[in-house]
Amino acid sequence: MLHLAAALTFFTRLPIWRLVEIPKKYYQKVVILWPLAGWITAACSAAVLWGMAMILPMPVAIVCALTVRLLLTGALHEDGLADFFDGFGGGRDREQTLAIMKDSHIGSYGVIALIVYFLLLGCTLSALPVGVACAAWMCGDPLCKAIAAQLINLLPYARTAEQSKSKTVYDRMRPGEIALTLALGLLPAALLMPEARYWMAVGAPVLVFLLLTALMHHRLQGYTGDCCGATFLLCEASFYLSITAIYYAS
Repeated sequence: MLHLAAALTFFTRLPIWRLVEIPKKYYQKVVILWPLAGWITAACSAAVLWGMAMILPMPVAIVCALTVRLLLTGALHEDGLADFFDGFGGGRDREQTLAIMKDSHIGSYGVIALIVYFLLLGCTLSALPVGVACAAWMCGDPLCKAIAAQLINLLPYARTAEQSKSKTVYDRMRPGEIALTLALGLLPAALLMPEARYWMAVGAPVLVFLLLTALMHHRLQGYTGDCCGATFLLCEASFYLSITAIYYAS
């Protein structure tokens, strides 16, 4: 239970820390249950999307659903996306990239990345029927967190624990933990994917993940927490884009 409490405390704004004291060692394994936190954020977002779409235009309903997720997560991943693009867009080498990513100020690359991400998410989901969009969100959030979580198994941490924003370095997963993370990410898709043809969309976030991993290895020789957040959101955007493409191709 402490593993779950640590994951929900780290990845959401739910006040779990008020109910139970969590030793620091449990935060080193929070990535294992990252997709489980995605179950909560996806379920809340999809429920709001479904409800709002009954009384409002689809684009407005999507904005409401995104707002709920941002409130639940404290924009944790979006902050990582902005820092990632600022660092990789403005940095010329490893040290400069890491320094820019750690800077709390947002730059033009980060602003543009957030605008494009939200536009892409809103346009793709609003182009789908509400039932398909809700199912896609319920599948995409946990799935892409499970995929992004594999960064910690493929790359070393690019900083020390003291240099980390959270003062925590994630432990690499054991084989059983990798299986658990992937199972938690795939289970919603196995239950909710509307049709078998939509499974092709899983290939998009896997490809994006591999490309980003290669980029991080080349530039940083490792990953940071911002890299994890950015990888999740970029994988998620590619998943929704693929779902929309499959829907309109049939």
